[in-house]
Amino acid sequence: MSAGRFITLEGGEGAGKSTQIRYLASWLTKQRGVEVVITREPGGSPGAEAIRGLLVDGAIDRWDAGTEALLHVAARREHVLGTVLPALERGCWVISDRFADSTHAYQGIVQGAGVAFIDSLHQLAVDGLKPDLTLVLDMPVAEGLSRAGARGGSDRYERMGPVFHEKLRAAFLSIAAGEPERCVVIDALGDEETVAQRIEQAVSARWP
Repeated sequence: MSAGRFITLEGGEGAGKSTQIRYLASWLTKQRGVEVVITREPGGSPGAEAIRGLLVDGAIDRWDAGTEALLHVAARREHVLGTVLPALERGCWVISDRFADSTHAYQGIVQGAGVAFIDSLHQLAVDGLKPDLTLVLDMPVAEGLSRAGARGGSDRYERMGPVFHEKLRAAFLSIAAGEPERCVVIDALGDEETVAQRIEQAVSARWP
C-alpha cells in the first residue's frame, strides 16, 4: 500500500479553495492513481459538522477569540480521529479545505487569542499533526470578498470586513514564510484552469 499524503489548502475568503480541491483531486486520481479523500474544516466528520454551525453562523461577535479557537480545535479532533487519520492509514491522499493554519491565522493572530495558545491546543488535541504540504491561495482581499459575495449569502467570517481580511491575508503569508518546507504560496488570480496548473506544479515539485 502506498503511503498516504495530507494536503491542505488555506487562504482568505473567496480564494477558490473548494474549486481547486476538486481539480487537484481529479488530477491526483488520474496522474497518480491514488484514492483521494476530500474534506473540510470546520467539519469533515459528523461531530465536527455539528460544531461547524456554531462557528459559521450567527453574529460576528458571537464568541470570544479563545472560545472560538476551542470550538475549532474540538471540531478538528473529531475530524482528525474520524476522517483524516483513518484515510491516511488506508494509504489515501487527504485534501482538506482548511486545517490548523486557519485557526492560527483567524483566532491566533488576527483575533488575538495568541499563537502559543493555539499551538498548545493543537498539540493536546491532535498531537500536533501537520500536513505534508500546505498550499496558501493568495489574492487581493477586495477580489476575494467580491467572489465570496457572488456565491450568495455570507457567513460570520465573510462579514468581518476588509480591515480584518487584510490582516488575515498578511497572517497567512507570514505563516507560509515561516515554514517554507511545508507551505507554498499560490497566486490565486486567473481562471480556474490556470490556478489548477500552478497547484499541480507545486505538488509535482514536492513529489516528482
